[in-house]
Amino acid sequence: MGDLSAVAGDLAPTGTLRAAVNLGNPVLAHGTPAEPGGVTVDLAREVAARLAVPVRFLCFDAARKSFEALTSGAADLGFLAIEPARADRVAFTAPYVVIEGVYAVAEDSPFATTADIDRPGVRIGVKEGSAYDLYLTRTVRHATIVRGADGVTAFEDGGLEVAAGIRQPVTAYVAAHPGTRVLPGRFMEIRQAVCTTPDRGPETIAFLNDLVEELKATGFVADALRRAGQDATVAPPA
Repeated sequence: MGDLSAVAGDLAPTGTLRAAVNLGNPVLAHGTPAEPGGVTVDLAREVAARLAVPVRFLCFDAARKSFEALTSGAADLGFLAIEPARADRVAFTAPYVVIEGVYAVAEDSPFATTADIDRPGVRIGVKEGSAYDLYLTRTVRHATIVRGADGVTAFEDGGLEVAAGIRQPVTAYVAAHPGTRVLPGRFMEIRQAVCTTPDRGPETIAFLNDLVEELKATGFVADALRRAGQDATVAPPA
């Protein structure tokens, strides 16, 4: 990728790459703020290694907090789902991982498919500021969105009809809570991307785009997911 000193100065102006990591999404990150792990942590370390700068992790429990850190200038690099509501304040690469948004309901719920959910009187619990919160806010016409610390928490606390969330943790929740089930199919595809702010130079944006494509093609992303025990799908080439 040639001389990356200018990119390093642009992307990590403090001399350290500050990476916002969402520990609230177990597919992408795990561990503690002191010792985070997962595919996003591995990606941030690789970006820093290519730029020959140290990396510092800023860990949060929700995507909206990572978004705020990035857009406020507290972080240089982020890992967020590609969403129109974020596009004017964030420069996204192509996705590196694709995960699914699914619904959980009570075992005796009358709902059979995701298409049954958007109707009057149905309340859907979501994690505030998550990709699926933004998506459902934009697309749901008749049901009511109820925001909380987590979709299943809102579902439990409010006695709601539906919980929305990412397939892997929702499936784990249902396995641990008899009397609930995951509806077949998905209500959205969540495309997770590396991102920074759009005021970065075109060389910086191009570096991130090219690196993501390289790391997908070489198996780096797949290996990082496997080490983290996650079965998410590596996104196809851009």
